[in-house]
Amino acid sequence: MSTATPAAQSLVEVNGIEVIYNHVILVLKGVSLKVPEHGIVALLGGNGAGKTTTLRAISNLLKGERGEVTKGSVMLEGQEIQNLSPADLVKRGVVQVMEGRHCFAHLTIEENLLTGSYTRTDKAEIARNLEKVYNYFPRLKTRRTSQAAYTSGGEQQMCAIGRAIMSNPRMVLLDEPSMGLAPQIVEEVFNIVQDLNQKEKVTFMLAEQNTNMALKYADYGYIMESGRIVMDGPAQELASNEDVKEFYLGVGGSERKSFKDVKSYKRRKRWLA
Repeated sequence: MSTATPAAQSLVEVNGIEVIYNHVILVLKGVSLKVPEHGIVALLGGNGAGKTTTLRAISNLLKGERGEVTKGSVMLEGQEIQNLSPADLVKRGVVQVMEGRHCFAHLTIEENLLTGSYTRTDKAEIARNLEKVYNYFPRLKTRRTSQAAYTSGGEQQMCAIGRAIMSNPRMVLLDEPSMGLAPQIVEEVFNIVQDLNQKEKVTFMLAEQNTNMALKYADYGYIMESGRIVMDGPAQELASNEDVKEFYLGVGGSERKSFKDVKSYKRRKRWLA
């Protein structure tokens, strides 16, 4: 676990953003959060909470889904970035790994990795980065000539993360990295994320439903429900919180279905403060 917290220097700040799809569907309702440089931040919540939309608002991939930020701002080192193209953001060091991996099925693993370096021109540095990726993901080196379509889900997830690393990022947005993977592979993927954070100083933001795993590796977490942040704090504090245990870690026998049923829930509504 890294030691960075939102009190440290922020690399990215999201300030009260609202996101609307198709000009009518309000999905994010005043989301604010901070991602400290060199930190690992977990964005937690169930399906439909707004995690993926938050990541896409940061990486500027909303337009492809007919979405837009209508209020608030997204800042990278103090400068607004919501009007930049995704390609410009990659050049500035912000890259997203999409949910479902989205490897190019007809390309080999190595060809997939090399597509991540399309914004770079130094061939020698690209070659060094490729070897670095293979050092972190030795399984990919073994499968480097295999078409991605014929590799396992775990290998494709590693390929997707490796492809992001090929852009030499400062920050990687990981959307549901554990989805569809066996527990042993999930552990392996998160260990590599931790190594990249500690050794390469890559900042990570993880959107995850696997709350237990995310809080194990993150240093800070935000919990979302219905397009809002309902709780945040250091990962260890969230992991030991009784309500978080009940709703997201499966510990507890109450019939309450969401944070909305918690008596102190209104006090947690930061957007009403």
